[in-house]
Amino acid sequence: MNHRGLIRHPRRTIAALATGLAAAGVAVGSGADFSSQAANPANTFTAGTLTMDNSRAGAAIFTPDDMKPGAPAQTGTVDIANTGSLPGVFSLTRDSLASSDGGASNPTPFAGKVNLTIVDCGAFAAGAAPACGDAGDSTVYSGTLAAEDDDHALGTFAAGEKHRYQFAAQLDSSAGNEYQGDSSSARYVWNSVQTP
Repeated sequence: MNHRGLIRHPRRTIAALATGLAAAGVAVGSGADFSSQAANPANTFTAGTLTMDNSRAGAAIFTPDDMKPGAPAQTGTVDIANTGSLPGVFSLTRDSLASSDGGASNPTPFAGKVNLTIVDCGAFAAGAAPACGDAGDSTVYSGTLAAEDDDHALGTFAAGEKHRYQFAAQLDSSAGNEYQGDSSSARYVWNSVQTP
């Protein structure tokens, strides 16, 4: 190889090398790139709901009257439904209890002589109400009206689930003449909280 020719013309040699490198760069970077793209438009984010339907909203579940010591219980029913889109944990609370003493002084408030039972008759099935008073009942509370002071856990209701509850009240057979004409009143509040 003739090294002298390269040394005699160094500028031409450098220019030739630069041209060769530029050509190689163009050859490597000039290819077309394949590409693809997919889109998911209009993603919408919506909060769920937890709402309740009370078949006797704003009204008493029942108003037992003319109660006699030891007589059969008087009953009333109410239907409670989860009308929201989310499951919820339901409960029942008794509050605002008041008793009146209209005659002779009572040894205990009238509410202490009212025997109360609350049962969950079961869930509606295909729109049909469950029967109350059969083996499918589940006792929510049994005791006196005066002693009822805790929340009653009713379980988790799925969206659209509806239950029937029956309340039964009886005047205890130990109630004497001093309870004639007396009365008690109470408020019942149904609560629901979304599941975690």
